Order: sequence, then structure tokens, then C-alpha cells
Amino acid sequence: MLIPQGMAYALIAGLPAEYGLYAAIAPQLVYALLGTSWQLAVGPVALDSLIVASGLSMMEFTEPSSYIFMAIALAFLVGAIQFVMGLLRLGFVVNFLSRPVISGFTSGAAIIIGMNQVKHILGIEIPRTNELSDLLIQLVKHAHEVNWFAFLVGGAGILIYLMLKRYFKYVPAALVLVVLGILLVWSLNLKTINIVGEIPAGLPDFRWINFNNMPFNSLFQLAITLALVGFMEAISLAKILQEKSNDHEVNANQELIALGAGNMVGSLFQAYPTTGGFSRSMVNHSSGAKTPLTLLVSAAVVAATLIWLTPMFYFLPKAILGAIIIVAVVGLVDFKFPLSLWKYKRADLAMLLLTFGLTLFVGIMEGICGGMLLSLGLMIYRSAKPHIAVLERVKGTPFYKNVDRFNDTVSREDLVVVRFDAQLYFANLSYFQSTLRSIIKDKGEKLKLIVLNAEAINFVDSSALVMLNGFYGELRRQGIDLFICGAIGPVRDVMHKSGFTERVGSEAFFVDVNDAVRFYEGQPVVKAYQQLSSQVNS
Repeated sequence: MLIPQGMAYALIAGLPAEYGLYAAIAPQLVYALLGTSWQLAVGPVALDSLIVASGLSMMEFTEPSSYIFMAIALAFLVGAIQFVMGLLRLGFVVNFLSRPVISGFTSGAAIIIGMNQVKHILGIEIPRTNELSDLLIQLVKHAHEVNWFAFLVGGAGILIYLMLKRYFKYVPAALVLVVLGILLVWSLNLKTINIVGEIPAGLPDFRWINFNNMPFNSLFQLAITLALVGFMEAISLAKILQEKSNDHEVNANQELIALGAGNMVGSLFQAYPTTGGFSRSMVNHSSGAKTPLTLLVSAAVVAATLIWLTPMFYFLPKAILGAIIIVAVVGLVDFKFPLSLWKYKRADLAMLLLTFGLTLFVGIMEGICGGMLLSLGLMIYRSAKPHIAVLERVKGTPFYKNVDRFNDTVSREDLVVVRFDAQLYFANLSYFQSTLRSIIKDKGEKLKLIVLNAEAINFVDSSALVMLNGFYGELRRQGIDLFICGAIGPVRDVMHKSGFTERVGSEAFFVDVNDAVRFYEGQPVVKAYQQLSSQVNS
């Protein structure tokens, strides 16, 4: 799979086919030594190849070879960023790429990758673009130039590939397709079809990266995007493989180091950015791979191909490579997840669709960057306006539940129980105060006690403590008491050290809402109070 896919993905990146094979040697060897996943197949992938083409196509080049040099330099920068992130233990950063953003971006990018291969299936030459509207316009404009031989070869290639995948799962469909395509063009001497042509024989040379006369700032920005997206692909796939095999543990920070070192070393041997490939990794797993030795064997086979077998690929039609890519990326378009979001989380669906639209109609870079900003923005919004529930006692029980979810609750005019379902910090203080003031206003002058259920508050910052002190004073001036129940240890510690506990009195802290209300009513809760009081003061 790796040989035909590597060559095909290099074409997506705008590079000669042999650079896909170069990228399949050194990165694999390094990852086999440093990686923590035993079945992850590292090498060129479709999505990263498209990002490389999208980013580099926006830069100016004095000569064609400059494009290749910059793609190789980009691999070094991507590797350096990932390596440093691993050393600094920043593997958690990828968590800021939410699932809706990943799904929307991947689906949009997969469609653009597939549409970019239609020109090879049709045998026409159109300018490379990563905007769907431009692609469609160009395809319509050049429709009269269709090469019907190429169309028949590419169309037949897609059908054969799909049939082999469906009925003969263990047959290497991509390799079979490559062999059939080469034999067809060679035997019939189809000179009208675009072919790969001559591939330089031999292993890639060792070359130092020279950043002179390169737009370093633009390259670095592109490298950050590739480093994050590549790591996101690899770590999510590595965790899936871990769950399937259940015989090893994946370490996110070590994965960053391994991927980064692989990209840096690979760039010295003319490789462009690489990461874990989904289809090849799954085949690796299903074939029974148990150790990273499979990567060493894979790299050795690719190296042997470069040394002895490159003349065999001369007659390989580009329509066949296009067919391989189209079938490979169809599986990246996600339909199930958006449909499930429609049922239970439409805000996330909107974020997915916005990311999808940006990727398709604005650009690849804009899609991933816009998606990340949307994800962070939604996270900040939800954090700034978290869920706040008013609780009342359910009839015949000591349990206090959300009044919006239970109908048989007992309402009281003299007290209100409020549950705040988030950390209490500077970003949501205004929302916290305004909501409580609104509740107090609705209750009227008979209100004498507010019970803050703090079970869900796992963090309180200094701004929140200042606010709580001021808010407590405001309540006292209105003749209203404040009780706090269910506060966890770290929150109680901060309140105690800051002096807030001393101000409201340790007797205002309770284990649960029921104890707080019983204490307010004058009923005995001595045991629970003494236990919590000793913990607060310790």
C-alpha cells in the first residue's frame, strides 16, 4: 500500500512522485525506535500533503526547485515544533481541536483532495487550487479536453479497487491496481495518457537544510498548523490501535518526540512532512503486526524499490494514482457524526458545518485555523456562561433537585438553593453575580438564606474570592445568610487560606444541602458539622 500511496500523496503535495517514497524511509525508521504505538504506520498522508500544497502554493518561488526545497524545510520545522512540544510535555494541546472541528475539517479536506484528483481521471491539465468553487469552474472550463482513455482507465481503476476491498479484503488492492495500470499502458502503448515517467533510481541523498532566502515566517506558521494536525491524526489513530490490541500503552508526549524526530531526520534525507496513516495502520494491525519491526521491514522494501525497481513505474498512469487517492479519501468524509449531533448537540453541529464550509469554500488553512478559533470560542463562551440550577426538595425525600427537571418539588419563600456547575473564576463572575441577583429579586423580601451547592465547583481563583467577599457583604446588608455545602477539599483550602471561611464562619459550611437546611431550621446536624469543620480548619 505504501509505495503507490506514497507516490500518489506526493502528487497531492505538488511534488514529484519519488518524494513520497523518500518520505516513507527515514521517518519510519526513527519512529520505530522512539514511538510508543506498535502498529502506527508513519509516512506521507493525504491530509498533510494537501496542507503542504495549500500553504506553499500561496508563496512565491524564483524557480520550480524552490518549491521542493521549501517542502523539505517545512518537514524540518514541523519536526522541530513537535519535538520541542514533546520535551515540554505539551501533548494535551491537541485536545483544543474538538471532535466537531476535526470532523468538519477532515470531511472538507477529503472532498478537496478527491476533487483535485478528478483532473487525473479525466486526463486534463488545470491549475492546482484548494477552493471547491475554483475547482468546479476549472473542470467545467476544460471539460471539452477530456481524455477518454484516461477516463476509462481511472474509472475502471476505481471500480476494481472497490471490488477488491469489498470481496478480497486481504489482497493489496492499491498494488494490484498499480501493476494492472502499468501493464495496460505498456502493452497497448497508450501514449495519450499522462504517466509518472522516469523516477530517479537510488536512495535519497543526505542534505543539510538551508533556510537562506526562504520566507521563514510564513513557513513557520504553516509548520505550526501541520505539527498540530499531524499530531492530532497520529495520536487519535494510535489510541484506536491501543484499544484494539490492548497490549501496549501510548504516551502522547513521547509520540510528539518520535514524530518530531522522524520529521527532522527525514527532512535531511529529502522527506516532506509525515505522520501516522489511517488505512496503512489499520492494515498493519489487521495483518497481525505486534512490534515496530514492521516499520523497519516496510522502510527496507521501499528502499529496495528505489534502488532496483523504479524503472517499472515509468508507465504508471496518473489516472491510477488518482483512483487510489479518491477511494482512500472517501472514507474520510464523515456522515454519521453530523447526523448524531443533529439529535443531541446542534451547537456543535453548527461549529462542524462552519468548519466544513470554511475548508471547502475559503481554504484549507482558513478551515483549520477558523475551526480551532470556533472551538476555543465556544469553550470560552460555555465557561463564561455555565449551567446554574435552582434546587428544591423533592416531596417525601431529603433530596434537592433541579426545579426545571422535577415537578413534585417543595418551594419555599425564605430560602433558595443554587448549584453552580463549573469552576468559579474571573471569566464567569459577572454571570454568577447577575444570575444570583436575579434569583434574589424574584424571591422578594421574604428571602433569608441562600445555600450555594458547590459540589461541581472544582476551582476558585483570586478574583472569585474577592467577588465572594463582596457578594457576602451585599447579602448581609439585605439580611440574607449564605451557606456553602459540598465544597471539595482544594476549594475549601483556598477559602480558608484567603480568610473567607473566617469571615462567613466555619458553621456556614456543610456536607450537603439537606444538612444546611436542617441547620437553618434548628434541627440537629452536629455530627456532620463537626466532621466538616475539622476538615476546613485542618
